[in-house]
Amino acid sequence: MATEITAKKHKPINRPRMDRVTPRASDVLDLLEQLRDHGDKIAYRYYVGKEIKDLTYADFYTMVDECAAAFDAMGLKGKRVAVIGDTSPQWICTYLAALAAGCVAVPMDKELDVSEICKFLDIVEAKAIIYSKSFNEKFVNAIQNNITGVQYFIPVTPAYDNTFDAKVVSFEQVLACGRERIEREGYKFPAVVNREEMAEMLFTSGTTGTSKCVMLSQKNIFAAVNAACETVCFVPEDVIMSVLPVHHTYELMCVLAASLFGIEICINDSLRHVLKNLQVFKPTGLVLVPLFLNTMYKKIWSEAERTKKDKILKTALATSKTLLSMGIDVRRKLFKTVLDSFGGRLDHIICGGAKLNPDLIAAFEDFGISVFEGFGITECSPLTNVTPYYHRKYGSIGPSVPCCRCRIADAQPGEHGYMEGELQIKGDNVMLGYYNNPEANEAAFTEDGWFRTGDVAYKDEDGYVFITGRMKSVIVLENGKNVFPEEIEEYLDEIEAIAECVVIGRKAQNSDEVILTVVAYPNYEKLPAGASEELIHETIYKQIMQINRRLPSFKQMKALELRSTEFEKTTSKKIKRHLVK
Repeated sequence: MATEITAKKHKPINRPRMDRVTPRASDVLDLLEQLRDHGDKIAYRYYVGKEIKDLTYADFYTMVDECAAAFDAMGLKGKRVAVIGDTSPQWICTYLAALAAGCVAVPMDKELDVSEICKFLDIVEAKAIIYSKSFNEKFVNAIQNNITGVQYFIPVTPAYDNTFDAKVVSFEQVLACGRERIEREGYKFPAVVNREEMAEMLFTSGTTGTSKCVMLSQKNIFAAVNAACETVCFVPEDVIMSVLPVHHTYELMCVLAASLFGIEICINDSLRHVLKNLQVFKPTGLVLVPLFLNTMYKKIWSEAERTKKDKILKTALATSKTLLSMGIDVRRKLFKTVLDSFGGRLDHIICGGAKLNPDLIAAFEDFGISVFEGFGITECSPLTNVTPYYHRKYGSIGPSVPCCRCRIADAQPGEHGYMEGELQIKGDNVMLGYYNNPEANEAAFTEDGWFRTGDVAYKDEDGYVFITGRMKSVIVLENGKNVFPEEIEEYLDEIEAIAECVVIGRKAQNSDEVILTVVAYPNYEKLPAGASEELIHETIYKQIMQINRRLPSFKQMKALELRSTEFEKTTSKKIKRHLVK
């Protein structure tokens, strides 16, 4: 009898299917027309210093129009235009204006070292780069010494001493150039003749030696945007807060989808200020990765413990579940204090970017906040799967979205009762390929044209996909058993004394036996002040041994190693497993 992953708490409370008109955009010009039609609705709320500014959809459309006209006047049509820095209306304007003007947009990771940025700029032969204030000083050497072939360095907020070189043109000067061009001779966005031409280039995580440059077309980009509109529970009345870095296709796709609905998008100014800004912006929806969800959940209970209300909260949860079983929902009243800590209006969270513990979905549902898990990969623009808001299965990333199909390839019988194998994707969202990298392209696609995600999964009888691990991170034991560390790490989430961890295969001393080893960074707030490393190790190890009792013998953890620093992470807050030795 086939089984599926289910939450240990209550079953999901599924929402009724919404009767709504779902917006669609075939290309960037179609998108911009719809943004203009939103008129005086607020498009963005964002910080300028300590002050919060509002920008309407009509004014944002004008900004994009002027920016595109300027790119044309500057001779950038058909060229590559890079954008880097903090999320801002100017960043999103640059991206859309580049597409609208017939340029190729190149979003870049703001966490990269400047030397790597310059190498990437050379690889794509970028002719312009727009950047936020934090890069003003960083690019000085590149500008003065002509390190790259970039013709225009365009700071959003220029420093006063940045006028030393004709290559430096402020973003305001760019807009003024476009405005003058429009007033003098008019400007119309060039028609998108071929939606399958390269429109975007972006680098996967890694150094210049390992990173690959993904090529996306407008067909790819808007296939994913439309799929997000159709499958996620966005409505025009929503207010969302942008938290993740916008150069990631996941965040950018959700911002564009929200824009199609005419949703108000509030921009978080710093990861340190997320909880404060939830209070300021009072969003109804969020787009997050599991790390943030985990942090929010721990914050609920640490605050309850600090105020000595944890027992009251546990009693309220038990009462709420009893009432829910009778069809009575008082969660938003009963847990008003918890919900107020997130602004008071938070209703739904879209979560992707890494494997999510299904118990966390159930835990948020207990408080009246629905979490919808999705899956994507940069090479697929990125959305491939999402669990439908009207029928969730905890632990599943849902069926494939309307623009693509997925299959389980090279499948073998799995422990869940289904055939497990590599998740492969085919559809309008799948990239054109990697730029100038035929070997990587050959490895990325099967002979019959399916993209290989590298994720191991199974699909149930309803077409819902369950990810069980990564092919590259799989640990092969001496007995031939395959262990996916991500699955075991879900159990370790229960240990409050662990802040973050990775499970690896380590050879035992004086033996070729591979033993499952937990490498953990302790959560010192949950440990006695001044505790010795020996006591910390003993405390965590005992709890790991308790978890082992619930696991089959081949999945049991045998060793624990402690770290004194956090793990190195990508900008989407995923631990860089390959660096854990």
